[in-house]
Amino acid sequence: MRRARGFTLLEVMVATVIMAVAVVGLLSAISTALRNAARVTEYDRAVQLARLRMNELLLDPRLPRDSMMEGAFDPQETGGRKAGWKARLINFEMPPFPSPGQTSLDRLELQVWWESGAGQRTLTLDAYRTHVLKPEDVAPGATP
Repeated sequence: MRRARGFTLLEVMVATVIMAVAVVGLLSAISTALRNAARVTEYDRAVQLARLRMNELLLDPRLPRDSMMEGAFDPQETGGRKAGWKARLINFEMPPFPSPGQTSLDRLELQVWWESGAGQRTLTLDAYRTHVLKPEDVAPGATP
């Protein structure tokens, strides 16, 4: 008597279960990778917007000191997400005996926020720039 070649029903069922477990694990890993990629893309977009806004603010000589400025980004720039920014320019360092014409150091704090899922995420940048002191900056009672 000759034995038949091939797989038994039990062997086929075990192979199918093993393959199903592997496919489910693979799909889960792909889903997680796509979610992480979307989060990184979101963060990268926020960093680019923050850099652009920071450069614009640093170049603006008329920025008011010690007051909060804020605005919103165009939804076309943010991929349709709600996003905005807040900034504040403060004096960081003054010369020991300030006089007009000397330079001081200003600090610009920028916070960019965006809607992500059910919450809000933020990114904070700081930058420094020099400021030439004017007579009103060093007058008694003036707060540069």
